[in-house]
Amino acid sequence: MSEHNETEQRHNLEEKAKTDFLTSEAAYQLAEFTKTAPQFESITPRWLTRLLEWKPLENGILRLNKVKEREFPLDLLNKEVGYEYIPEGYVDYDTTPREYILNPISTIVKISTQVSDIYSKPLDQSEEQLRLSVEWLRERQEHDIINNTDYGLLKNADSTQRIQTRNGPPTPDDLDELIATVWKEPSFFLAHPRAIAAFGRECTRRGVPPATVVLQGNPFIAWRGIPLIPTNKLHIDGQLHPKGQTGKTNILLIRTGEEKQGAIGLFQAGLQGEQSKGLSVRFMGIGNQGVGSYLILLYSSVCILSRDAVGVLENVEIGNYYDYK
Repeated sequence: MSEHNETEQRHNLEEKAKTDFLTSEAAYQLAEFTKTAPQFESITPRWLTRLLEWKPLENGILRLNKVKEREFPLDLLNKEVGYEYIPEGYVDYDTTPREYILNPISTIVKISTQVSDIYSKPLDQSEEQLRLSVEWLRERQEHDIINNTDYGLLKNADSTQRIQTRNGPPTPDDLDELIATVWKEPSFFLAHPRAIAAFGRECTRRGVPPATVVLQGNPFIAWRGIPLIPTNKLHIDGQLHPKGQTGKTNILLIRTGEEKQGAIGLFQAGLQGEQSKGLSVRFMGIGNQGVGSYLILLYSSVCILSRDAVGVLENVEIGNYYDYK
């Protein structure tokens, strides 16, 4: 037998061996497999919106009434001074109170009826589209609660409540100074995760590791018993997605609650198609191309009831590291 024939015979045997059993490629066509729901990496825990106290509004407007502050708003009877009569007076109100109008965030989600009819097993296409859209609106809501120019906590904190870091990195001394600005029952710090990490390094360097507290079943680093709540909505060098390892950001300290005259969230109550606080999903019908439309509306705002409810530590440097060798 020639060498050529031997090679051809061996090749035929190898090919036959390959087809003596069902291949993985062929079996794959009949196999079923488990699928995950669509993953959206931009989704965060949104702790700020969870921890704020929320106040429902009936007409979308909140008027923040304040008393005109004076050192002594009323003359009081004091026997040591020798008053012969009871002084008269009253507590005056601000005649030009600020009004907060709910900020609408909205989008229209379009879904083909053909897609939803044919491709909705095991996951419903309409439900997944609406779920991800609502998640995105909630992320935008938290961003605006912090950064909105009109009502955001960072932009609307009083100038007297803003302090600077001593040397750049966030030290225990800096956070103590921040507590002094919001000393009436502060609720929580709010900081970028990298700012919290920077604070942890400063504590480690000084040998005073921060304690851990459990809030809503989750552990948080705390300073003086006040939890440091992470959010990526506090920008670094003005950017939501910074690329470098260094930069500057801000740390907030917030008192929340209407009874404490703190910061409160606002939402519209009783919406048509209400899904949760201030969130409405409404079916708008099916167009002549067989595409269904859903209108998603989210009405919210935030109000700082008193000047000392929010403090800001500015110019917090996050890129400072130490070599412990």
